[in-house]
Amino acid sequence: MSDPSAEIQNLLDIERLEVDLFRGIGSGGETEIRIFGGHVIAQALMAAYLTVPDRTCHSLHAYFIRPGDPKIPVIYEVDRARDGGSFTTRRVIAIQHGKQILNLSASFHEPEEGWEYQHKMPDVPAPDGLPSMAELRAKDAEKLDPKQAKFFARPRPIEVREVNPQNMLEPAPMDDENCMWFRMPAAEGHDAKLQHCYLAYASDMNLLGSSLRPHGLSWLKGGVVPASLDHAMWFHAPIHFDQWHLYAMDAPFTGGGRGFNRGKIFDQNGKLVASVAQEGLVRRYKPAEARK
Repeated sequence: MSDPSAEIQNLLDIERLEVDLFRGIGSGGETEIRIFGGHVIAQALMAAYLTVPDRTCHSLHAYFIRPGDPKIPVIYEVDRARDGGSFTTRRVIAIQHGKQILNLSASFHEPEEGWEYQHKMPDVPAPDGLPSMAELRAKDAEKLDPKQAKFFARPRPIEVREVNPQNMLEPAPMDDENCMWFRMPAAEGHDAKLQHCYLAYASDMNLLGSSLRPHGLSWLKGGVVPASLDHAMWFHAPIHFDQWHLYAMDAPFTGGGRGFNRGKIFDQNGKLVASVAQEGLVRRYKPAEARK
């Protein structure tokens, strides 16, 4: 597509097959070999939203069960677990090739007044003075083979500016704290459910990389098999993802072939609008002959 932001909008235009059965496209997004985790989370959340007309999501919890196949659509089966007085709960199963690839539970809440408190946004440089991920990747792409370079440096729907970017080709051990600014200009004017789905998609970007940084690892350099295992997200305030947001991430623990990652998402005024947690696979790569 000429407009990369149309990728995500197209992903979220899921088809209703039955009352609680939906179909979304598997192609597009951040990866070619398998479906990007944020892709299937965003579609599952949209499927849940299509059965909840009057409340907004405040939390979701997802398990990645099998890699998604980008060559075929994904079927989403929604279970209307509960419609309560102020909370609504939905369970969504994503299916390909007759097998589950993701389970997601989401809770929706009526607006309610209460005490307010939040952590402060980290003091980091503003996005305007930072190089974009697109600029950094264009430089790295010159050192890759043409096919890999084309995919690596292609236009993306989410604009990203990292505060302390990792050298993806020659990574060195560095602090696990990992901050980036991100936004999707095409999200301007869209409703709350779409804003949540856009942010859910983007929340899977760079998060697992936090647990790779202390070890001098990157998915591009190789030597590691990274994959998201689960993903949880909490929405605290209205989202306007056309504007810059700071994603402040860290990874308090790596061990047993897994890495635990956390994230706080602030708007540019310093309001905490969402929190994220994820455990990912961080496994040493072994050639096929060594695995026999």
